[in-house]
Amino acid sequence: MDVNGTVAEGFEPVREAFAANFAALGDRGAAVTVYRDGHKVVDLWGGTRDVDGTEPWQPGTAQIVRSATKGVAAAVLLLLAQRGQLDLDAPVGAHWPEYKARGKEHTRVRHLLAHRAGVPVLDRPLTPAEAADPDRAAAAVAAQTPVWEPGAEHGYHAQTYSWLTGELVRRVTGRTIGRWIAEEMAGPLGLDLWVGLPEAEAGRVGRVAQTEAPSTPGGLKTRPKRAVSDAYADPGSLTRRAFAAITPMPDENDPAYRAAVLPASNGIATADGLARFYAALIGEVDGVRLFTPETLAAARSEQSAGPDRVLVVNTRFGLGYMLHGGASPLLSPGSFGHPGRGGALGFADPESGVAFGYVTNGFRKSVTADARAQALIRALRTSVAA
Repeated sequence: MDVNGTVAEGFEPVREAFAANFAALGDRGAAVTVYRDGHKVVDLWGGTRDVDGTEPWQPGTAQIVRSATKGVAAAVLLLLAQRGQLDLDAPVGAHWPEYKARGKEHTRVRHLLAHRAGVPVLDRPLTPAEAADPDRAAAAVAAQTPVWEPGAEHGYHAQTYSWLTGELVRRVTGRTIGRWIAEEMAGPLGLDLWVGLPEAEAGRVGRVAQTEAPSTPGGLKTRPKRAVSDAYADPGSLTRRAFAAITPMPDENDPAYRAAVLPASNGIATADGLARFYAALIGEVDGVRLFTPETLAAARSEQSAGPDRVLVVNTRFGLGYMLHGGASPLLSPGSFGHPGRGGALGFADPESGVAFGYVTNGFRKSVTADARAQALIRALRTSVAA
């Protein structure tokens, strides 16, 4: 497999790990970008743009990044708070009165970001078409009875995070969250990143599919714990119901799905788009910085930790971001970011000045820690420490 692109001196281990992902871990098409102190130090790509095709991956090839989109959505709410347009400790119902229904009147904005809102499931799942209708989806989540007292526990809001964050942004700004991202973040920073893919950009996006990890010495050697396996197998579990809040599962290659605005799951980005976004959260990139030091500190302040009611493992969340831990190892204890189920990952590490983005067209069964991204992180850790 030919690996294309460049690495700065000292980051050669990342190139080696990226090449090994194709040779040993079965990557078919992928890209990784790393910024340090606002400057690009790794920019690599290889394989095919379509998981089942032959056309080579190009420098501008983008892919759907699933839940890695959540970190981008979180930045919108935090920036609105930074600008004084949103109070993280205010009730959600102050902006969205219908959300007060069924015992949710004390849900606070920070509960949405920290996966503490208690509405990871819908009693009646939405079809893909209904999920893409902001009015219908917002009404469904507003009418949902919480499965735990808001704020009391935490559990991953795999799909409902789309409508919780998206509707709140729409109520506060009058814009969809996708439009806000395009106008206030992607535009000023020149990001190849979209939540709601414009038709004009569709030709840059590769086809994705579920793929199996190879059974090689370099592959995963551990199996999920029995409790985790049982939770995913049980149709009545919070785990299964959370991921099935949209049923049937959407076709992620469908242009209609890609054009929808679902900030929990359907963002599309290049590796550079993800990495550049995180670089601008922790420092200046070509004259643009998104988070103030105070907002950055808030974003990675631990809000939830311990047993996750949905993922059935111990997870750590800041305000919209997964924090470094056993379920989602990042570069260092101070890192924050978000994986996409089965592959993609974006994160930043303020202490080292590093921002990272990895995208792939082959999704695996992993939820929070994909073996390919983890191999790249280990190599990056070696480079940064040298």
